[in-house]
Amino acid sequence: MPATGQWQLRAAFAERLSHMYGREVPAYTTLVDVSREVNEDVLRARGADAERLGSIGRVTAERHGAIRVGTPRELQQVARVFGALGMHPVGFYDLREAAASAVPVVSTAFRPVDGEELARNPFRVFTSLLTPADPRFFDADLRTRLESFLAGRELFPPELLALADRAAAEGELPEDEAEHFLQLAVRAFELSPEPVDRAWYETLERISAVAADIGGVRSTHINHLTPRVLDIDELYRRMTDRGIEMIDTIQGPPAWKGPDVLLRQTSFRALAERRAMRTPDGAVVSGALRVRFGEVEARGIALTREGRALYDELLGHVDEQASQHPSKARSDIARAVWERHMPGSEQELAAEGLAFFTYRLADDRPRDGRKPPTSLSELVDHSWVHAEPIVYEDFLPRSAAGIFQSNLSGEGTRDNDQQGTAYDAAWLSGALGRDVLDPFDLYEQRQNRSLAQVARALDLTDTPR
Repeated sequence: MPATGQWQLRAAFAERLSHMYGREVPAYTTLVDVSREVNEDVLRARGADAERLGSIGRVTAERHGAIRVGTPRELQQVARVFGALGMHPVGFYDLREAAASAVPVVSTAFRPVDGEELARNPFRVFTSLLTPADPRFFDADLRTRLESFLAGRELFPPELLALADRAAAEGELPEDEAEHFLQLAVRAFELSPEPVDRAWYETLERISAVAADIGGVRSTHINHLTPRVLDIDELYRRMTDRGIEMIDTIQGPPAWKGPDVLLRQTSFRALAERRAMRTPDGAVVSGALRVRFGEVEARGIALTREGRALYDELLGHVDEQASQHPSKARSDIARAVWERHMPGSEQELAAEGLAFFTYRLADDRPRDGRKPPTSLSELVDHSWVHAEPIVYEDFLPRSAAGIFQSNLSGEGTRDNDQQGTAYDAAWLSGALGRDVLDPFDLYEQRQNRSLAQVARALDLTDTPR
């Protein structure tokens, strides 16, 4: 019987999830349509340069989803489901510290890590875990009630997890089992029609709307699904022109004349969705919750640790100047800061070791008998090799928190007199039962592999640096 490989499962799951979410949140379909229009226009205007950070086929198919779970056990099960799709936990994000309002979660992102797998289908799922043990948000009594509630629910049926484990172990599933796996997996992330306990939900909502969305219901669901666009500023304008209410800002680096780096994100505002609510007397009434939204992203070049440090430093400069000049548009301040301090070309980013690239031999270099230079900069300058930027595949905690905050109906409550519970990547690895990978290491490995191939091809004694 024909088999379905992991990347095919991943692509099919992303496509079906997109169709499902479009039925649940029609404004998402509008977002996808506008993204496609913008991408087609950018491709016509810029030609091959528009595909510098990925083919139009990849960009059009690209999605990232976001889900929220309540316990390490649920997170482990999520890891099993996404492991079936060839997706691994990458990066640790503490949104408690990145958010000014109450966002009591820590997060990771499940995604492919191999360059070829990313090119085939770069689906990612940003996955947040509630932190009931943090006393800044939950007192002892509420923590006990919350943990008891979470322990009594089942998000993923055993049949789904068994199929997921088989796909992860064998790298594929027979076609009929693949179809069954996909049906079960998509169903697990649908919005449940089960009535929500209104009093319990509102108890958590006073602490945090995010906590209520996780711990106030007996299921999980896709919180948002995100297409990729080549011009996010133009998309923002077109969505607004269509009467879709967008959040106030585009999160991440500013629009400027230099190369795109890292990640820019925005969204339309969370919509009021009709939900069945159970009242304290047992009656079921119609209510509404405003927790799901439509996000869109534009991806740039992955920065090295040094580049990321510069990015964070520039954010600090922008914050300081924005507080000193409240009448100035933050976007204008950020653009001016970037143009003063951020290298204005890919070549400068590479030369200063601020961004990651892969390197390949130039196909069109004349064979004149000269020996190649040994330094990387000379190999590039004299056209022995070409540098190709590595796309940033990950997330920014401050931007993620900004998106979350922009879609909350209130600030929630947070007791900063309490000592926060410590969480880090090592803790999350233990909770998952598998390593949370460091994104910087993954980018560096891709860059180093390409440099080793160049060295072998040119018969260099040492890898060029």
